[in-house]
Amino acid sequence: MSLAVEEDTPLSALLREGTRADHGAANSEDFIEQLMSGALNRAAYADLSAQLLVVYEALEGASTAVRDDERGAGLVFNELTRVPAIERDLAFLYGPAWREEIRILPATREYADRVREISGSLPHYAAHSYTRYLGDLSGGQIVKRMMKQHYGLDGDGVAFYTFPDIPKIKVFKDAYRSRLDDLDLDPEEVAATLAEAHHAFHLNRVVFTALAEIHC
Repeated sequence: MSLAVEEDTPLSALLREGTRADHGAANSEDFIEQLMSGALNRAAYADLSAQLLVVYEALEGASTAVRDDERGAGLVFNELTRVPAIERDLAFLYGPAWREEIRILPATREYADRVREISGSLPHYAAHSYTRYLGDLSGGQIVKRMMKQHYGLDGDGVAFYTFPDIPKIKVFKDAYRSRLDDLDLDPEEVAATLAEAHHAFHLNRVVFTALAEIHC
């Protein structure tokens, strides 16, 4: 991958350009297109939220290990913690017995297993953190708007996409990218980060495909 050898290019820029096609492909998945257009229903959104819970439990478990990494500790932000917000959404969408109601798809378990597998590696963690959290702060805000418009979800049910401790999202995203660029990864680690980011998008798309088989 040619981008990986351009040592003067910030890691955040390498990730943005290197995953541009992956990002477009993920947004073009049938499940996402139909959910965003209002063609599905709250049950489809609830099912997506259930899958996100398992992925973020794994990711935020990995964050605990990264806090102990001298280079990577600055990449973990308490403001980004999503698991409690997802749990609130699931309680609203499914009711108080939501833990017995949700189903976790095999594709989601594979995704979460991969995140747990790489939790001790800063380059790999950086890839998953970037693809998930920067996505939540960017396209996730559009998802929130569309869920309100098409499915009447506002506040309750979309807490996952709400960041009360981040008053200015653009300022925060810039700070996150700066921390990412300051990780001091060597060329091999940068290449590993880029490769894992591609894999993260692939795992995400497999989950969307599995959800489409159920809801589309």
